[in-house]
Amino acid sequence: MDSLTVFGAASVSIMLLCSALEARSPWFVLAFAGACLASSAYGFLQGAWPFGVVEAIWSAVALRRWWLVSSGSCAGYPRSLDPDLRASRRAMRVPTDPCSSGGPPRVS
Repeated sequence: MDSLTVFGAASVSIMLLCSALEARSPWFVLAFAGACLASSAYGFLQGAWPFGVVEAIWSAVALRRWWLVSSGSCAGYPRSLDPDLRASRRAMRVPTDPCSSGGPPRVS
């Protein structure tokens, strides 16, 4: 295994770990963004530029999410990123914005 392959494997492994832990702390979201950026660099260095572009986009999305969470714009951070909560909000036609601070919908 050459050093570029080790770098790519480490980048993707860190992405996976941070993705699993991002509900615990906003710092895992930032680490995920950094790992996506490293994976993007790996993609470009490897010659797989579509992979590099997609990972760069993921990095930008994660940085935005981290910025919103760390600036206090997201109330209830762990709940706001819960996939089950997002799915139930979509089913109830409640906005699924990751930073929506509204409570449960009112039944009339």
